[in-house]
Formats: sequence, structure tokens, C-alpha cells
Amino acid sequence: MNHGVGIEGSDVPVTHGPFQRVLDLVNGLALRLSMIAMVFTAVILTYSVVTRYFLGAPTDWQDEISVFLLVGVTFSCTAWVQASRGHIGIEALATVLPPGVNRVRAFIVDVLSFLFCGFFAWKSWTLLHEAWVDKQTTSSTFAGPLWVPYSLMAVGMSLLTVQLLVQVLSHAARRSSRKP
Repeated sequence: MNHGVGIEGSDVPVTHGPFQRVLDLVNGLALRLSMIAMVFTAVILTYSVVTRYFLGAPTDWQDEISVFLLVGVTFSCTAWVQASRGHIGIEALATVLPPGVNRVRAFIVDVLSFLFCGFFAWKSWTLLHEAWVDKQTTSSTFAGPLWVPYSLMAVGMSLLTVQLLVQVLSHAARRSSRKP
């Protein structure tokens, strides 16, 4: 995986330690499972269309299952995207800043992202706990359990938070190793 790509001339931290390698394995597994879930979602929605329009038998579960799977796909892949710096960014600023200033900018963005995602992960875990304890379900006739999408959201955001923490610590370690 290409860690730290996408920020030209900024010496963005590249993390290759053992913890990052384990995180890479987990992120790679999440990515592969997400690919399978995406195909499964397409199959479910195709089945729904075929049964509704050609067989006259509507289903009431396919939309919720598809949404649950898409929530899982979205949140499970965020750490992998962050590790490869594949997220969408505004590069206009990065191209005009000197490399030293751009490194500071990238570090500040990573720290702020870590704080935001840490809060989001914590809130996701509290939502998961409430959904589990209160046995919350969706309001549809299918009544899917809400702990399913909340658990996918909580795990995905936690992985993203850990990935950001590793990148922040790596950046800080590189900065301290440059000092005489």
C-alpha cells in the first residue's frame, strides 16, 4: 500500500511499522469484505427488481438489507482510503505552499481529523450500545435490528481513528527525528 501519497513535496509521514502492517491487513480484509458486500447488494437489488416487475411479488426487506450493506461498505473502507491517502482533497493549497509549511498543514489536518473521527467513533459505539440494549429496530415491516448498521459504523470509524492516530504519531516521530 502507498502510505503518504498524494501530497506533493510534503514528506507526509509514511508508516511501515509492525502496527501499521497489522492495520494494513485488517484494512485489506475490510476492503475485500466490502467488495463482496457490494456485489451482494447488487444481487439483492437485481433480485428485487426481477421479482417485483416480472413475477409481481414485491419484497419488503431488500432496501434495508442493501442500506445496511452499503453502510458497512462505506465505513469499513474509510481506514484503507485514509492509509492510501486516497480521499478527496483540495490540492490547490498544497501546490503553492512550501514543503515545510505543507508538512505542518498535513499534520494539523490529520490531528483535526483524528479528533473528529475519535468523537464520531465514540458516538457510534454509544448508538450501538443503545440499539443493542433497547433492541431498537427500523420502522419498516422488515424491522431490521439497528445494532447491525451501528456496529458497522462503530468498527469502521474506530479503524479510521486508529489509522489517523498511527499517521499522526508517525508524523510526530519523523519531526522529532529531524531535530539535531
